[in-house]
Amino acid sequence: MSRPNFLLSAWPWRSAGYLVTGAVTGAAALVAIVTVAAVGGILALVLVGLPLLIVTALAGIPVAWAERRRLRLIDLDPVSDPHRTPAAPGPRAWLTTRLRERATWRELGFALLFAGLLWPVDALAVAVALLFPLSMAVTPLLMATAGDGREAKVLKQWTVTTWPAAFGVAVLGIVLLGLCAYVLGVAAGARAELTRLLIASREEDLGAKVVELARSRVRLVDAFEAERRRIERDLHDGAQQRLVALTMTLGLARLDAPPGPLADQLAKAHEEAGEALAELRELIHGIHPKVIEDYGLRAAVSDAADRSAVPVDVDLVLPGRLPRAVESAAYFVVCEAPANIARHSGANRAEVTGHHREGRLFLDVRDDGRGGADATAGSGLTGLADRVSVLDGRLSLSSPPGGPTVLRVELPCEWTDRSA
Repeated sequence: MSRPNFLLSAWPWRSAGYLVTGAVTGAAALVAIVTVAAVGGILALVLVGLPLLIVTALAGIPVAWAERRRLRLIDLDPVSDPHRTPAAPGPRAWLTTRLRERATWRELGFALLFAGLLWPVDALAVAVALLFPLSMAVTPLLMATAGDGREAKVLKQWTVTTWPAAFGVAVLGIVLLGLCAYVLGVAAGARAELTRLLIASREEDLGAKVVELARSRVRLVDAFEAERRRIERDLHDGAQQRLVALTMTLGLARLDAPPGPLADQLAKAHEEAGEALAELRELIHGIHPKVIEDYGLRAAVSDAADRSAVPVDVDLVLPGRLPRAVESAAYFVVCEAPANIARHSGANRAEVTGHHREGRLFLDVRDDGRGGADATAGSGLTGLADRVSVLDGRLSLSSPPGGPTVLRVELPCEWTDRSA
């Protein structure tokens, strides 16, 4: 409305159309609700009207459906439907779902407000901002036709008897019509904002988007873990097996070759193939260690502790298997933490403890180092926190100067039916 070409755009017409259709729709809703409620109340004495009373309770659904589509006239922001999809097909499941939703009752309240109060306000706004200026603008036409060129009634309040006065009133009506276009825009905007607040609030849309974002994040985590397992399997069954065969071939060729430059080259190639195989195995282990998939988190943590540069004691009480994404995240946290301890803390020993309680996995990594760990100093703790937060978990660090340093991880999870 602040743009200079507002009067020449389609928005005044769209605002008028929104208010006019609101008046028509509201009047129709009033007639329908009163009729169904009255008939249902009378027939309820013989139990025949009970379905009609239920229909009255659901009257807000079609009214809100129509209102969400009418909003498109002046609101370019799409409006989502707050109703859930029934869990089962059929009218019974649909009716049960709708009667249990808060949105249904909120829409019923809006329908009653709309039918009883809002549509008369829409009609009044159109009458004041559109009909009054138009009736003034056609004063000369009324004087020439109904008044036989002698007089004309302006808004049925005062009489115009001269042509200059009639044209003056017409000019005033045109000016008022331009000003009232802004009034229509304001009224339609306020009316649309009230409707969105009552039946399609942006807060609910935001909440739905947050829920969908959380669900999509879980799907992405699962897809990422599945892709890690696929890469690990392909490397293990493909490239690793080829390197094993190559190493064996080079070893046999080295045994058969006579002493000399060729034997030396074969020995060098055999050693490099062995180093490449070791590096590939380490890479596969870093992508997704097979021990997790086969034996679970407890065995994988014990394996990581055995390979740590700092001695690590493990006390992990897990009687079952956890979701794959949780086991993978917990494993990499346990792998990264001892690596950070070896690089930065100067500790002589570390300890990993953990248990599952009340739907959450708790892991503690403790060391006897110098302390003073800082998550912002590039110690890898930021990456661990990001990995944990993807699963709606929490990571906390206690590292006073002089130690000890305790890293705690909490991950929400439940037991799965995979065998331990």
